[in-house]
Amino acid sequence: MTSSASASAQTSQRRIAFATIIGTTIEWYDFFIYATSAGLVFAQLFFQPAGHEIGLLLSFATVGISFLFRPLGAFLAGHFGDRLGRRAMLVLTLVLMGAATTLVGLLPTYAQIGTAAPVLLLLLRILQGLSAGGEWGGAVLMAVEHAPADRRGRAGSWPQLGVPLGFLLASGVTALMTGVVSPGAAYLEWGWRVPFLLSVVLIVVGFVIRRTVEESPVFAELAERGAQPSVPIVEVFKRHWHLVLLAALVFAGNGTLGYMTTGGFLNSYAINVQSLDTTAVLVAAATAAAVWFLSTLVAGILSDRIGRRSTFLIGFALQALVVFPVFWLVDNGGLPGLYTALVLISIGLGLTYGPLAAWYSEIFPASIRFSGVSITYAIGAVLGGAFAPMIAQMLLEATGSTTAVSGYLLAASLIGGAATLCLRDRSGIPLGPDHEAEQAAGATVFTARAEALEPAPAR
Repeated sequence: MTSSASASAQTSQRRIAFATIIGTTIEWYDFFIYATSAGLVFAQLFFQPAGHEIGLLLSFATVGISFLFRPLGAFLAGHFGDRLGRRAMLVLTLVLMGAATTLVGLLPTYAQIGTAAPVLLLLLRILQGLSAGGEWGGAVLMAVEHAPADRRGRAGSWPQLGVPLGFLLASGVTALMTGVVSPGAAYLEWGWRVPFLLSVVLIVVGFVIRRTVEESPVFAELAERGAQPSVPIVEVFKRHWHLVLLAALVFAGNGTLGYMTTGGFLNSYAINVQSLDTTAVLVAAATAAAVWFLSTLVAGILSDRIGRRSTFLIGFALQALVVFPVFWLVDNGGLPGLYTALVLISIGLGLTYGPLAAWYSEIFPASIRFSGVSITYAIGAVLGGAFAPMIAQMLLEATGSTTAVSGYLLAASLIGGAATLCLRDRSGIPLGPDHEAEQAAGATVFTARAEALEPAPAR
């Protein structure tokens, strides 16, 4: 490769990295602002007649219900992403998420319009779920399919970084509103709306940036050949259902623990049960997001060196080790204990999240890859993160302690680790349409590799 071509490729990689990180950060800022507010104010504003405890359960339930619509968003985005291209879906999902988030900030409360308020809140959360279900697949494929084979882990970590960055931004803006701009009653009256309304500015920035990115070279080649399947999702479930299930369980093992923090449960527990200051808890969550960001980046790079599977196994081992200590720390260590607990969680989360984009991209054939990674991610989110905060809250109320919650998190981590052992590492496998047979075979330990299926050469 000439020096000018190399420089052009590096510039393109930087542009893609910037576009995927910024866009995914905005998407997940929108998503996490809702989850953060669900743990802080929605019980009082939208579910007031139910009382605090039931209202909190209902708030967390709306967080979970949106996950049920992620598979539909993944199905739609995957279908059109495999048919029409990755970039168009990136722009569409960003706009949909931003519109839904902004409208939440404009919603009247239960005191103003009665039961219509929680109904409208739920409808907008469903739109967020549809958008989140479709956005991730397009972002990771744009990053991974543009990357050199030996740097896919690092490139795949770029859109993954948008998740902790979105959580950092959501926690930081909410902490600013609760602690500085509108403390006390003012936050409950109007301050909670500001983070949602800020989404308008972020969406404009993200839209402009994502419009400048070139289409994935893998899709461009598929389109040139006219090789797009007519109904890719049917092909995914007909030939790769076992792969979808196993890979979804891998992500579920990450998401169950992850949504203890991003889903608002641990924040709510620290504030309502341990009586820690709201703003201080949000600052601790923002600090944890920064650690999650770093561990995700390190994990992506590490997976290029030791493989996706090995990185995941290390991460799940760390997760399993911390699920009991984290609540002991919060119960007995005050604010320093909360910081320590969140940091421990964030390290394991990064190791089981950073390599996910590259691994998912390497286990599905090119022609159905968008549908495959999107629907798998969405199902994993339903199995793992969807109702994790609500389940944790129910276990806490039923038992009066966090031991059952820790047991629940341990089971999820062990299941994720077991599913990881059932998948093969495919680091470096060619991603283009010329290698569909190799891509379609041998992704799990229960199926034969492509080379084993080939006839022996004539002697």
